[in-house]
Amino acid sequence: MKAIGRNDRQVVNIREGAFRPFVYPDGTALGDGVLQLDDGLPLGQGFHVYRMPAGMTTRGHRHNGHEQFLILEGELHESDGTVLRAGDLVFYRDGSEHHSYTPHGCLLAVHIAGPEIAVE
Repeated sequence: MKAIGRNDRQVVNIREGAFRPFVYPDGTALGDGVLQLDDGLPLGQGFHVYRMPAGMTTRGHRHNGHEQFLILEGELHESDGTVLRAGDLVFYRDGSEHHSYTPHGCLLAVHIAGPEIAVE
């Protein structure tokens, strides 16, 4: 087996890593942050860890590709009234629409296939 090269692996602890602010294409920032190691994709696409502060609501959006996430900490309230808690693994199909709210903050491991599309 070939040794892993110095530039072929990154390791960051999610408790110590530097989360980058997520900024929407129109320049709006809501206080959420992303820890993403693959810099070959736009921030918030592909696999990443996503942190929402207490009281935050995401913008309404439509998925352009599937979204999957695992709630690591906290609680997430979905626009249809569903309450998701730590340990819940969630899958949204391409084209689904929703927004999310967290009363006390939450941390998620996320995979998003493509950019989200804003909806009102």
